[in-house]
Parts: sequence; C-alpha cells; structure tokens
Amino acid sequence: MKITLIGLGTRSGDLTKRAECALENASRIIVRTSLTDSFKSLESYNTETLDGLFLASRSFDTLNKKLASTVLAAAKESDVCYCVDGAVCEDEACKIILARHRDTEIIEGVSKGAHAASLAGISCSQYTSVSAYDVKNLKSCRAAVVYDVDCDYAASAVKEVLSDLFGEETDCVFVRGEQRSLIKIYEIDRQKNYDYSCAVAVEEEEFLKKERYDYADLEYIIKLLRAPDGCPWDRVQTNESIKNNVVEEAYELADAIERADDDGIEEETGDVLLQAAFHAVLKSEQGVFNGTDAITRLVKKLIFRHSHVFGSDKTSGEDGALSVWEKNKLVEKHQTTFGESVLAVPNNFPACMRAQKVQKRAAKSGMDFLSPVSAAERLSDEVGELISAAVAKDKDGVFEEAGDVLFSAVNTCRLAGVDCEEALRASTNKFTQRFVECERQIIADGKDITELNELELNVYWERAKNELKKH
Repeated sequence: MKITLIGLGTRSGDLTKRAECALENASRIIVRTSLTDSFKSLESYNTETLDGLFLASRSFDTLNKKLASTVLAAAKESDVCYCVDGAVCEDEACKIILARHRDTEIIEGVSKGAHAASLAGISCSQYTSVSAYDVKNLKSCRAAVVYDVDCDYAASAVKEVLSDLFGEETDCVFVRGEQRSLIKIYEIDRQKNYDYSCAVAVEEEEFLKKERYDYADLEYIIKLLRAPDGCPWDRVQTNESIKNNVVEEAYELADAIERADDDGIEEETGDVLLQAAFHAVLKSEQGVFNGTDAITRLVKKLIFRHSHVFGSDKTSGEDGALSVWEKNKLVEKHQTTFGESVLAVPNNFPACMRAQKVQKRAAKSGMDFLSPVSAAERLSDEVGELISAAVAKDKDGVFEEAGDVLFSAVNTCRLAGVDCEEALRASTNKFTQRFVECERQIIADGKDITELNELELNVYWERAKNELKKH
C-alpha cells in the first residue's frame, strides 16, 4: 500500500493545498503528535496520533524506530497518510520509512529550521539546520539553526556545541513559537519552560571579530597574508624556506609537554598547525593538493591502519594494536621487503632517533641482538676500537669508531626498553645542572674555573653532585 508523508509546517494554516487534497482522500491518517500548533490544521480530519509512543520510548532512536514501525505496519492494510510537524526531511522516522518502503510520496511542509531562521532574521543563505538531538554532528558553518530545543538536556547540549563553534559570548537568537529574544550562547540553557517550538539561531561574526576560529579560518588568514596587499614576508615564503620551522615548532611543543605547561601546549599546538596549514596553502597555490586533500588522506590512513577497530582484524592490548598498525603500514606504502622499510626512515631525523628507528625496523626481520647484555658486549668492543683509533691519532678512524660506539649504545638502550633520545636528553640535563652548581661553588670560593686543574675540578664536581642530591 502507499504511504504519503506530509509535513504540517510549524503553525496552524501551514498545510498546503496538495496536502489537503491527499488528506481528503486518505483511508487512514496517522499523526506523529498532537502537541504542536501545526496539528490544529488537522482538526477537521479523522486522525489517530502516536503521542503514547513518546512515553513508551527510552530514547529518540527507539522512538523513531517505533514510529516508523507503526506506520509501516499500518501500510500493510491500507494506504496511509503520515503527518509530522515541520518538514518531512527533518523527521528521522520518515527517513526510516523512505528507506524501507518503496511506494512513498512526500508532500513537504515549512521546516522548523526555516521558520526559526526567518524569525531570527538570519541574513546568511548558507545556514545549517539541525535538530538539537543531532547537534553533536554539527560542524563548522557560517550560520546554524538548531530546532527541537525542547528540554533542559537538549538546551545544554546545544549550548556546548555552539560555544565550541562560535564562542560562548557570541549573540544568538532564541526562538519560542512566534517570539524571539537576543541572548548570549552561554545563556541557551538558562531559559525557562522549553517546548517543541524552541530553537536557536546564530551567525558568525565578521572575520576579524569572531570569538572562535577553525582550520578553514587558519587557511583563510594565510591566504589573506599572502595576498598582494598582505604581509611582504608571508608573500615570499616557499615550502623550502619555511621547512625548518616545522621542526622548531614541533620541538617547542614537545618542550611544553615535558614541562606539563598546558597553556604552552595550547599555544605550540597552534603553531604546529600553522606550519602544516602554510605548507598546504603553498601547495594549493601550485595546484598540487589542498588542506582538505591532506586531511582526507590522513583520516583514510587512520581508518585503514586501525583495521582492528574499523575492519576485520582482531587484536588485544597495546602491542597487538601496534602490530596491526605496522602490518597495515607496510601494505599501504607497498613495502614488500624489510630493506624498503629501513630505507623509508627519514634522513633528517635527529641522529639518535633515526638510529633507534632503523634498528627497530631491521629487528623485525630477526636481525637483532638476543639481549641488551649481548648488545652491551658489542658496545664494549666498539669502545675498545675507538680508544685504539684515538691512541693512534687516526682522525678518520676516530670518526668511524665514534659512530659505531654511538650506534651500539643506541642498540643497548633500545633492547633494554629505554628511549635513547630521552636518555641522552636526561643525561645532558643532569650534566648541565651539575656544571652550573660546580661553577657556582668555585665562584663562591673566590676562584676562577679556567685556572683549576683536573684534580681540583673533580673535587668541586663531586661536591656539586652531592649538593644536588640533597634537593
């Protein structure tokens, strides 16, 4: 049998002539709810409402499934007109019915979003309209209209999302029926007596006055800065000229993390994003790719490599997840040999970090020491060879053997479960503190550090170590 989905609009009298014709010839008329003003348009018709399903459902997902099932069951016996407040396109149960019933006709009505946008005076034609119960999926947009703000819970969820997108101090329009009031976004959940007719509408401010910005805004301001009337420095930059900035900003972020400086982490995270966006804008100007391409590639990569989450791979624990990631990475990069994986380690990594990365990848082939002890034995041999080269004053030999010593030290650290980069950084920090304390004590004794011999320096060094241990 045929199902006709009818949007009643938002007010009494919104019913279209086409809808009236369908209702006059209907065998059965089912209405989603009688608790809206638009239901008054059906007073002259014989209708049955599904108000009871609202109380019998634990969630809106369950409610919509029950509403759709009721209408679909009725359609097995006769043609049905199913009427919903607002527009058919806004109703989740209607979407289920359309997916499951072929012989379905739509007679659209005034949408809740359009009604709220009109009352609020939204000037932007590119607004996004969404139900409060789906507001978590709202993304960045120039303007937003959120309807179905019918309870405290919905109002709180809407406030949280709009605060993140537009800023909690931004003005918005709160709509109730035919009334509107100008409030701040943070006041959305401070209104009284929410009902089905409540909605919120908000538009973004002029670019320079906005309270919140997103990635698209970041790319936009870079383009402004590179425009003919923008910044002379930004205008002449290339991928090559700013490549080192990426490394510097990454290190500054890592430093803020080590200092547990949340404010610094926030700032430096932004600086890292700036570098990524700048490179994307430059490549977009060259017609190579844009920021959306880069983000799309990243998200697809995350989905592919997490096949234990989004695919059929099964694993448990951190090590298992990492194993799946590495397996998928080889497939993604078309690496069929361990040598290709080793060669893929970037040459411009810090030397210590690169050595550890190369060793870890080579170890997956089985080429590795049995334990940190056996690696330490090789380290001892390399130290001996370095000493011999130093005694012989063989400069080239010292260069080569020094590299072998460092590489072997990295091997020992890696097999012992120690990150060599972190270990060296910690040791350097320890030396720095001891040196500063040693010099402080020497100066306190009225001496010049440059005039002390090795034995005298060792005495002060031990005193500095003992002093620092007290703290």
